[in-house]
Parts: sequence; C-alpha cells; structure tokens
Amino acid sequence: MSLYDDTVLVLKGYEGQEELRQAYLDHLAAHPDGMWKACHAGHVTASALVVDAEHGRVLLTLHRKLRMWLQMGGHCEPGDATPAAAALREATEESGIPGLTLLPGGPVRLDRHPIPAPCHWHFDIQYAAVAPRGAAHAISDESLDLRWFAYEGVAEVADDSVVRLLEATRARL
Repeated sequence: MSLYDDTVLVLKGYEGQEELRQAYLDHLAAHPDGMWKACHAGHVTASALVVDAEHGRVLLTLHRKLRMWLQMGGHCEPGDATPAAAALREATEESGIPGLTLLPGGPVRLDRHPIPAPCHWHFDIQYAAVAPRGAAHAISDESLDLRWFAYEGVAEVADDSVVRLLEATRARL
C-alpha cells in the first residue's frame, strides 16, 4: 500500500469535520501528486502536538520561517508509510525527543490553511504524541525556540488552530 492509499483510508475512516474531510479527499482525487510538496495546488502535511507524560504541558516550536508557535510537523516524504508515520517522524526530528508515542485512535483533527506561493494550501492531518517521562528536547534547524507551555498558556502564544488541536487532544486523553 502506498502513502497516498493509506492517507485516503485514514481520511475515509476519520470521524468528524465531515466537510473538511471531504475537501481533503476531493483534493487527493483531483491531484494524484497531492501528497507531495511539489503539488502547487496544495499538499498533505502531517503534524503532532507533543504532550508531556503528566498531561499538563505541550511542547511547541517557534517556527523559523513563520515566526509562530506551532506543533511539530511538516511535509510527507517518500519513506513515510502512513500519515501517522510522517507525523511521528516530524515530531521526533523537530523535538529531538526519541520514544514519542502517538495517541491511539488516529488523527485528532484536520486543519487546512493557506500558505505562501508557490503552493496554496496545506492539508494538515494532525495527531497527538506523548513524550516519555523526563524527556529532554533539542532545538532543530527548523526552529528558533522550543518550549513547554502549560495548557492554560497556549492561547496566549499560539493561534486558534493550535488551540483547537490542544482542545481535541485533551478530549482524547
């Protein structure tokens, strides 16, 4: 099975956000290359909100290009077998934390957002991951900073998409 095929299956099995879920499926049906950064009409990305083992804080990255506090995530790569694998790879690379574990139950949310040209849209499949107890993080080249935030402090630093992801994650925990 290909990453494309697995992504379609994940989306078909995802419950909630029906209109947005259908927009993802329509995009992939219209763009066989819609998984990849080279698709300028938009492409699928995968991300994961990293939660500490005690479930009281999240790790956010100050994105180097966007200068915004966000969850870890990015583009799918040919070696990714599933969108979950892409999200876990991105979260591990960007957090520097080995041993992250995705929450069971598949994606937590979907979030489609515009991005600067030449591409138009990111179709983000969002997961949540739990860090092992005592995990130490390390700033990657893609980040200006990496910091733990108490749940209550996220709305003060991050945009609404991160706040919605946190709310959906907390409901899943």
